[in-house]
Amino acid sequence: MKKLFVQYSNIYMATCVLHYLLVAFLIAISYNIDAASAGITRHYQFDIQLKNITRLCKTKTIVTVNGKFPGPKVTAREGDNLQIKVVNHVSNNISIHWHGIRQLRSGWADGPSYVTQCPIRTGQSYVYNFTVTGQRGTLWWHAHIQWMRATVYGPLIILPKLHQSYPFPKPYKQVPIIFGEWFNADPQAVLQQALQTGGGPNASDAHTFNGLPGPLYNCSTKDTYKLMVKPGKTYLLRLINAALNDELFFTIANHTLTVVEADASYVKPFQTNIVLLGPGQTTNVLLKTKPSNPNATFYMLARPYFTSQGTIDNTTVAGILQYEPHSKSSKNLSIIKPSLPPINSTSYAANFTKMFRSLASSTFPANVPKSVDKKYFFTVGLGTNPCPKNQTCQGPTNTTKFAASINNVSFILPNKTSLLQSYFTGNVFMTDFPSAPIFPFNYTGTPPNNTMVSRGTKVVVLKYNTTVELVLQGTSILGIEAHPIHLHGFNFYVVGQGFGNFNPASDPKQYNLVDPVERNTINVPSGGWVAIRFLADNPGVWLMHCHIEIHLSWGLTMAWVVLDGDLPNQKLLPPPSDYPKC
Repeated sequence: MKKLFVQYSNIYMATCVLHYLLVAFLIAISYNIDAASAGITRHYQFDIQLKNITRLCKTKTIVTVNGKFPGPKVTAREGDNLQIKVVNHVSNNISIHWHGIRQLRSGWADGPSYVTQCPIRTGQSYVYNFTVTGQRGTLWWHAHIQWMRATVYGPLIILPKLHQSYPFPKPYKQVPIIFGEWFNADPQAVLQQALQTGGGPNASDAHTFNGLPGPLYNCSTKDTYKLMVKPGKTYLLRLINAALNDELFFTIANHTLTVVEADASYVKPFQTNIVLLGPGQTTNVLLKTKPSNPNATFYMLARPYFTSQGTIDNTTVAGILQYEPHSKSSKNLSIIKPSLPPINSTSYAANFTKMFRSLASSTFPANVPKSVDKKYFFTVGLGTNPCPKNQTCQGPTNTTKFAASINNVSFILPNKTSLLQSYFTGNVFMTDFPSAPIFPFNYTGTPPNNTMVSRGTKVVVLKYNTTVELVLQGTSILGIEAHPIHLHGFNFYVVGQGFGNFNPASDPKQYNLVDPVERNTINVPSGGWVAIRFLADNPGVWLMHCHIEIHLSWGLTMAWVVLDGDLPNQKLLPPPSDYPKC
């Protein structure tokens, strides 16, 4: 009996040791998972400085970040904290927007001047401090004051958490390609001239890939973006449209692209030869190269999609896709050129947009609100302001200036403080932004005779966790065109879209509430409407505006104020100590 007891005791002790080791192992795994999930803190410094750049055989001084054009790539993982110190060494005021970052409770770091902060003045600095929560994919950063983003922009790449994979084949290499516009003139002078005369702005002189205009422009063969690839490999191209005023078609000759992500949200993969991006939008595509070296080079092209009146840079930027290894005679390789849709191909734009669907998987669900607390109907389009006395203007008539509005309210930015600071300190501003047009009309039909807009700094106030449905309706006033609308602080689901006037009785019956695409920037179709839904779970003040820069300058913007929730983690954090003052 004693021997049996000793054996039992030894077995019991061994079991306890194994149990302890197992618990310790599980705790260690849990700790490592939590540590990986929590992410790390990454530090960057952005020195805003002047740099001489030559394009199109003209040398000019531009504003840059760290002397680079485009600016430096910011890389993080989901869950990381980013602390980016911006130091202003130039005479221009500056602020930086981290386009697409949710900024949960950290609205002080969102960046639009006079909305979430006052600009960073000469000799001042500000640390943008935010955590990337529940996001991964391609975003970007850019200046958010006047037209400074013409040269101040760059990629913001959010990688998946450690040990997490993509929901598509792992790429051999990842390549950001940023579309831009190049002005021989100073973009700030172009803007000021347009605002003073009341006319449309002068068009840019070139489009660019990663800052380079390419061989189709005068004196620019040496300034051509080249993408070197190997046969039989899969490349992830991170496409970003940083152009000021142009939506752009993009294609690569004799190659098919597989779309896998939009605005840092995964989508059901689909194949296409041509991609369309509005200003502000990002799209990730997989490029599978040919199995063997084709002994040819291939043009990558981008040119505008535009349906309205006015002057536009209707030129084409070209880059070169080239296979390696290449022989010494590679200079003599034939160049294969692709074709692009006509500039006003609204049918292609509409069909392409409808291809986007969320993954709606267990890992990446589509959490679209099935019911809504608040419904809004916003018209978006152009209008007019009266010309000042004793001045002849160059707007639609010589007595009017071009303007733009949402629900006929043309937004006026404050200049003595930011909206977020006003909200946080309890100061009152106008909360009577109309939830629908005050004077309904045939939005996409014959426009009304009176095209004058009202002006004001008006916002919509939402309680925390309100579910919102918003219909954005394009108008035909002063031309029918698409409007890429960007919402700060949130992603939203695109539940419906169509041409003509939105029909509240029949159109909601066609909504996609199963796998609608999740985005932060959506094109209101030319001559049509789009319906989005989002959950107001982020306290603060959030701008919503057209990402065509001249429309933003003309006032096509508004702001949402989301109130604090009841719990501590549902409240806006206090401003940082180095928060810029006006």
